[in-house]
Order: sequence, then structure tokens, then C-alpha cells
Amino acid sequence: MFGLGWQELVIILGIALVIFGPSKLPELGKSMGQAISGFREGTNKARDAAKKELEEIKKTVIDENIEK
Repeated sequence: MFGLGWQELVIILGIALVIFGPSKLPELGKSMGQAISGFREGTNKARDAAKKELEEIKKTVIDENIEK
């Protein structure tokens, strides 16, 4: 995961705990999870749209080659 070991993750978590406090960490984790989920959903939609467009282009090229 991003080339981070467990020691680095513990240090980052400790710094986040000091900066945000224990009451804000669950909210921060939830919002980060929602952001990652939204990003994945957006990339999946973009990938699906690109695949659909490629299929339409392939079909058009094949139809043009058949007509020749």
C-alpha cells in the first residue's frame, strides 16, 4: 500500500491522533472512506464509458471494412 510499512503507518496514525484528537478520528476515517469510495465509483464509471465507446468504434470500423 503506497510502499508504507507498518512502522510508518503507526507513526502517521500517532501524529493524526495528536493533531485531530481521539474524538475526531472516527469522523476523519469515515469521510476518507467516503471520498475513496466516491473516487472508485467515478473511475469505474469512466472506465465503463471508455469501454462502451471503444466497442462502438470497433463496430463502426468493422462495418466500414465489410462495406468495402
